[in-house]
Amino acid sequence: MLRAETISEGSGLEALGGSWDDLVRSMARPSPFLLHGWLVEWWRHYGGKAALAVHVLLDGDRLVGALPLLRRRRFGLTVSEFLGGKKAQLADLMLSPDADGSAAAELADRIVASGHDYADLFGMPRDSRLADALPQGSLRLIERIEAPILDLSQGWEAVYKEKLSSKARSNRRRRRRLLESLGTVELSVARTPEELDAALDEAFRVHASRWQGRRDTSGFGTKIGMEFHRAALLRLAKEDVPRLVTLRLGGRAIAFSLYFQLAHTVYGLIMAYDPEFGRFAPGSEAMLSAFEAASAEGAERIEFLGAAADHKERFSDRMEPIYEGIGLASTVRGRAAVEALAGGIHVRRQLKRSQTAQRLYYRVPKLGRS
Repeated sequence: MLRAETISEGSGLEALGGSWDDLVRSMARPSPFLLHGWLVEWWRHYGGKAALAVHVLLDGDRLVGALPLLRRRRFGLTVSEFLGGKKAQLADLMLSPDADGSAAAELADRIVASGHDYADLFGMPRDSRLADALPQGSLRLIERIEAPILDLSQGWEAVYKEKLSSKARSNRRRRRRLLESLGTVELSVARTPEELDAALDEAFRVHASRWQGRRDTSGFGTKIGMEFHRAALLRLAKEDVPRLVTLRLGGRAIAFSLYFQLAHTVYGLIMAYDPEFGRFAPGSEAMLSAFEAASAEGAERIEFLGAAADHKERFSDRMEPIYEGIGLASTVRGRAAVEALAGGIHVRRQLKRSQTAQRLYYRVPKLGRS
């Protein structure tokens, strides 16, 4: 007999443990940003005044379904969001492979009856289980980020030769020789809690040097961001999920690439390089080395997840966009907010598509990014 419950305390979320991660790993696109350790630490660091609302479905004591949400106040309205906020990419309703057809509907009913004014669910995949289980037309899916994909199934050597011209490969070797003329060049891959704990100190330093005086929206360089990433990554290291590739010159870290590896898929997280060595393209070297290391471990796919920036498009085969689900309004004010939010996103997307707006968007920090 299935039983639905709503977890409203952090201690209840903490107690879900390994059975939660079994649901994540069974997703069509398993999201590392839904793993238990990541969400528990996100809630601890960023939950603030929000109200936890994690809906779960149990068969006896076994967790068979989950919908990780929270509710927060926004401009006087109560809004349902995914637990993890804007970092919850590929967030969705999760089900055990043996759950029956009623399980998804049971969890979807929970958000419909949650008492919010409306829902703003950032990070949904195109083929969302939650969207399918909700009443038709109740949730509007709006494409937000392109999320490039690279197919690694043929192996890194084949991909490397396909994506980089002989001239680009030659330039890489030349820059590497120039770098080696300055000192010993080393690459390392940190994955255990002990390795990550030490390597993160270097990554924070490199990231700070890269973004000094510039607008950084990753949160990786803030005090709370560093505390969160360290705590979450050390938790996930126990499940062998994070990888931190560091490029060093004479023992000094000059670039890094931090990513997750889950279910034969790499999920890009963050990378940076020391601008003092920018002429040697150390960021590119760290990224390519990360791809190679991941492929050697059996990775068959890379999910870049973010916007289709030049360095991602160069290595992408296709886009599998990530969406924002807006709707499920239950009040007049909620319906007005849904229309205003959806309209605002549409206008910003149109502006970004114009060449002039593109230049302004990237050169004028005060405009912000959506």
